[in-house]
Amino acid sequence: MTPSAPALVHVFVNGTPLQAPAGSSVAAALAQRKPGTTRTSVTGQARAPLCGMGVCHECRVRIQGRTRLACQTICAEGMRIHTDIGTEPGSATP
Repeated sequence: MTPSAPALVHVFVNGTPLQAPAGSSVAAALAQRKPGTTRTSVTGQARAPLCGMGVCHECRVRIQGRTRLACQTICAEGMRIHTDIGTEPGSATP
């Protein structure tokens, strides 16, 4: 028996389409694209998920206009993800 291809969901990262396996976290989807980061800090440093369980908050992104943790959010069809959290002072707060 030939294994079937995994189901995919289509999301948009900063307006660019991206396909991710259904059931994967937003952090996993972002890791598959360059540069693999989730945001830029107010000091200009690239940030990426560190703990993977929602404690460190390094994976903050905007999803549908709300600040979320990418490691704790499952990709959904048509989801709009923005990685510009932290680029302006005060933007990292929900």
